[in-house]
Amino acid sequence: MKRSFLVVLLICGCGPGDGVGCGTASNGGNGGTNGGNGEDMSLFGRDLSVDPRDLTFINPDACAAVSAMATLTKRPVDIIVTIDDSGSMSQELDAVEKNINVNFANILGMSGLDYRVIMFTQFGTGTYQICVKPPLGGNACAGETKPVNTANFFHYSLDVESYDSLKLLIQKYNVADANGLAPNGWSQWLRPDALKVFIEVTDDESTDMTSTDFDTMLLAKTPKMFGDATKRDYVFYSITGVVENNPATKAYAPTDALVTGKCSTAVNAGQEYQKLSRLTGGLRFPICQLASFDVVFQAVAAGVGAGARVACSFEVPTPTTGENVDINSVQVKYTPSAGGMQKVFTKVDDISQCTTAGNFYITTDSDLGTPQIVLCPDACTTVQGDSQAQIGVTFDCSVS
Repeated sequence: MKRSFLVVLLICGCGPGDGVGCGTASNGGNGGTNGGNGEDMSLFGRDLSVDPRDLTFINPDACAAVSAMATLTKRPVDIIVTIDDSGSMSQELDAVEKNINVNFANILGMSGLDYRVIMFTQFGTGTYQICVKPPLGGNACAGETKPVNTANFFHYSLDVESYDSLKLLIQKYNVADANGLAPNGWSQWLRPDALKVFIEVTDDESTDMTSTDFDTMLLAKTPKMFGDATKRDYVFYSITGVVENNPATKAYAPTDALVTGKCSTAVNAGQEYQKLSRLTGGLRFPICQLASFDVVFQAVAAGVGAGARVACSFEVPTPTTGENVDINSVQVKYTPSAGGMQKVFTKVDDISQCTTAGNFYITTDSDLGTPQIVLCPDACTTVQGDSQAQIGVTFDCSVS
């Protein structure tokens, strides 16, 4: 026996500097217009003197007489910073250490992003080591022998030479670190729903692994964290030995050609890293601009924030116990925040059938846990451009 069900989702694109939540009038958020219970009744087109969570007035036989209010915010971001700690990198390590808090973590924190930084290099206070102080790191950097991790910072300590960082990232993915902080490898600090961002800092080249092999092996890791060859879910930034752009601190865009010339203090332009940046949409910066590392890290932080857009997937709502969603009956309805005609997004089988602007599909990929409603790329772009988009999900359910 099928019975109808309505779920309402309010999508709030909480971005940098919003300063207010996407909540109700009663909690100081920006969504409430009904002074009684704080719910935003505009979702239903007019002010109704009922609790929108009670849907019995819509269908007394509804399989679950509740609605769900959800906030779909920017995706979390996991940032893996890999630093070459070889003999030619003493000044660069010092520059990273000085800028990681002020010009990177602070910017990410002020943007409101849910972020983690995973440091992949040798810990310590020596010339060829790095120690990150609060507020990002947990060390006073006064002789400690191992990193102190925090809620936003995790340090996998190992010696990274000028040629082996890509190989080490793959090799140590599920391998315990020497300090016992990551018994399951650096991968244990990754979050399945987070955008993954790599930042490579080196003045040389990867000779132990090509960019193609790194990409292939990364995408093969299970559970899937980095997408697949049709849709990569990671971005690779390169701070390498590329010759300076014009002006010197200007980044090379993903569409710019590979740079063969190297800057003055570098050993190599690092083309394998550049290839990964071009492949994944990351930027490239010259490592020789030590005095301008503040600008570089500010630009990277801004790019990370812009890349962590509002997510375009959400769980298929669960009816009351004993009932199952009829997946084929699901409809997604988008109402623009500026008004205008409501659009009905139609279901397709998978991403390969995402041919029009108003489509979605449902994935039951075990890596994602519960079934997910995923907006097709064009529909996703529409929703991401509307910071107060309203999405309604309707479906039938049957008694099992």
